[in-house]
Amino acid sequence: MKKSLIALAVLAAASGAAMAQSSVTLFGVVDATVRYVDADSTNGVGGGSQISLTNSGYNSSRIGFRGTEDLGGGLNASFWLEAGVNNDNGTGSSSSLNNVANTTAASGSQGLTFNRRSTVSLAGGWGELRLGRDYVPYFWNTTIFDPFGTNGVGAVSNFTLKGLGVIAGGTLNTTSGGVRASNSIGYFMPKIGGFYGQAMYAMGEAVDTDAGNPNKNDGNVGSIRVGYAAGPVDVAFGWGATTFAPQQQYNVMNIGASWNFGAFKLMGLANWETGDLSPATAALTGNSDLDVQTYMIGASMPLGAGELKGSATFGSGSYDLLDGQQYAIGYVYNLSKRTALYTTGSYIVNKASGVTSAAGATLIPGGVYSMGIAPGVGGNTFGLDFGVKHSF
Repeated sequence: MKKSLIALAVLAAASGAAMAQSSVTLFGVVDATVRYVDADSTNGVGGGSQISLTNSGYNSSRIGFRGTEDLGGGLNASFWLEAGVNNDNGTGSSSSLNNVANTTAASGSQGLTFNRRSTVSLAGGWGELRLGRDYVPYFWNTTIFDPFGTNGVGAVSNFTLKGLGVIAGGTLNTTSGGVRASNSIGYFMPKIGGFYGQAMYAMGEAVDTDAGNPNKNDGNVGSIRVGYAAGPVDVAFGWGATTFAPQQQYNVMNIGASWNFGAFKLMGLANWETGDLSPATAALTGNSDLDVQTYMIGASMPLGAGELKGSATFGSGSYDLLDGQQYAIGYVYNLSKRTALYTTGSYIVNKASGVTSAAGATLIPGGVYSMGIAPGVGGNTFGLDFGVKHSF
């Protein structure tokens, strides 16, 4: 009897210790934006203006759960489940099953999905092994070295994600393997002397039959990111490749850097994208691939109770697909550590014409219209955000 009581006491103590070493956290961001967009038309084609209430003008709206357990010996296990939220209308955001097409219901027509991140990890002094849906490594450069964090009317992603969509013919987007990848295996190395890095391989999970399957590699994603951060300096290189159709691949390479001078922080990004055209489009254009380049320089500086930021983005590509510039300026006023008011204004100068057939039909649309309204060919776009963000 005494031995049983002692065993139960030891078990209870061990259970209590394990519980004390575990934690689960609820977190999130709710960001609402009043947005005005005005795009020029050309000869009565395209363009228009719109006032809307949208979300994620400063930070991406989300809700999530994360937890960790100390396994002892320097080893820990953790999970992270994070869902995008469209708080302007109460809907969730869509995901992708295979890193190519949006294989779940369209955004807003399904329940809450953990589309932003859904991973389980093991970590120790050797680094972290992460399994599940997560950011593709190269995309971190795009968001970290952008003063606007790839959110709102001033984001560099108005160009880079437009390039992604044009090159992949709309097959790859923010939910598929161009930005996030499902079915991924990722490794994060421990920071050594300021150096850091990560690698990912994600699977489209297509079946290779005995008769052969030309789509067997569709949805496969590979990406790496390596960098150095010490003191005021942070610089990183990223690379990625996604197979989105038989014999068609999207490739990206970028370099981002920042230097914190104290009074202000200077940031820059160079992003190069290439992709294979479909056989039909290649025959019409006489070329086998497309390429797009985006260059951005930006800065942020403390001002009063908030932060002033601005950027200039320049894009170019095959067939004048993405030629143009974007100029953006914004201010964030912190009401507290968790709540902020913000405003951002941007102006996009479009010089892109796109690809047309001999009969004048549009084969590949040009121009930057990631703010929701397509301008006419050569038309310019003005955008303005004013919003509030609360994190918890």
